[in-house]
Amino acid sequence: MSTVTITGQFRGPPHSGNGGYVSGLLTREFDGPWRAVLRAIIPLDAPLSLTRANDNVQLSAADGTLIATAERAAPDLLPETPAPPSLEEARAAQERFPFFDNRFHPVCFTCSPGRGEGDGLRIFTGQIEGAPPGHVAGIWVPHASFANADGTIPDEIVWGALDCPGSVAWIVKQGNGGGLLGTMTGEVLRRPRAGDTTIVMAWPLVNEGRKYFSGVALFSASGELMARGHQIWIGRAPQK
Repeated sequence: MSTVTITGQFRGPPHSGNGGYVSGLLTREFDGPWRAVLRAIIPLDAPLSLTRANDNVQLSAADGTLIATAERAAPDLLPETPAPPSLEEARAAQERFPFFDNRFHPVCFTCSPGRGEGDGLRIFTGQIEGAPPGHVAGIWVPHASFANADGTIPDEIVWGALDCPGSVAWIVKQGNGGGLLGTMTGEVLRRPRAGDTTIVMAWPLVNEGRKYFSGVALFSASGELMARGHQIWIGRAPQK
């Protein structure tokens, strides 16, 4: 067992850790596909217990509350990825990001325009011209502040980069689908390096009640698949 602390830098909603980042934190010691399930609000700036046993990981609060779990996943749980847009198409798409002015989560580590370079990831995805509704993309150039000593970007940052685009895909498609990340299955095939220009893409899969299923992927500038994931977002309960 080890102790980890999710600092305020890595928040998604104002009072909870970023779901993609935390999912990647649980699985970063392992290769291949892993499935993380977020079971409670992720406390910020507080010591949490991280337990790894064989192919299972648990994250718990000091009072014993189970925050998240992760387990090895079958490859067929990951979606087939559509062909990525070109760099020019991705740059044009990110200009259509729906939250430049009307911020969804103003402090979010992944997608807030209010976070500075090297503090947040500043990933802005919007509709790809000519693609099906909800197929969104944007450009991500990882900042050196997030890099390992060898210049590569850690898995938890890559998972964090894939977080919000999956929700944006549904919001762009039908005006809702935002909420909280509940489950993320992912794998990192090749880590980007600081300064690399990459393409982040997401697309809607199916909607079942309050559950919104998304595919997400990271590509190199030349179109090589670097990481991919499957997400389940939990929408807000209807207002009574």
